Amino acid sequence: MRPLLHAEEPTTARLGRFHAKWRTAHEPVAGVSRRMQLVAYAVPLTVLPSSIWRLPAAFDGGLVLGERAYVVFLSILSEVFAFTAIGLIARWGEVFPRWIPVLRGRRVPRKAAVLPAAIGAMILTLLFTLLFIVSEIRGTTIRGGDLSADYPSQASGWEAAWFYFCYAPLTLWGPLLAVLTVAYWKRRSATGKVPAAA
Repeated sequence: MRPLLHAEEPTTARLGRFHAKWRTAHEPVAGVSRRMQLVAYAVPLTVLPSSIWRLPAAFDGGLVLGERAYVVFLSILSEVFAFTAIGLIARWGEVFPRWIPVLRGRRVPRKAAVLPAAIGAMILTLLFTLLFIVSEIRGTTIRGGDLSADYPSQASGWEAAWFYFCYAPLTLWGPLLAVLTVAYWKRRSATGKVPAAA
């Protein structure tokens, strides 16, 4: 029994160090309100249900390997993009992390963070908030075409309810990102100081 405990200790210690580094890297910087922290943490959670909803389709018998890979890749990529919202409240959104060569420890230019975030917020709001809601009200696809018989919202009962439960939070992604972007711009404009590089 004793050797087994010693074998587990290095793993536990590594996980503890990883957890500490992760927490330090993603901790909110000074000046970020509790409300903005909650908004930032909510962004990845608004995307997660739709990503999970798509995954069973990747293992559907009717898809070829390339289509399966696309569905999995789309789900993972959506979460990665959603997670970047944390950078608008965390230190790595103001100072480049150590692992980035040449830029490490340097200040992130405000426009380098705000422009992609603002463009992303506009596109996401247009696609997932406005067009999704309008197309659902009109009963068409986002492009204005007729819905196919196998379109998820055309299903009945729990299948349609599950679709809306998973996709309704996605309508918040763009607006929440816009709120974070404005807060980031205001905070960075108000203070010329940024935390020192770790």
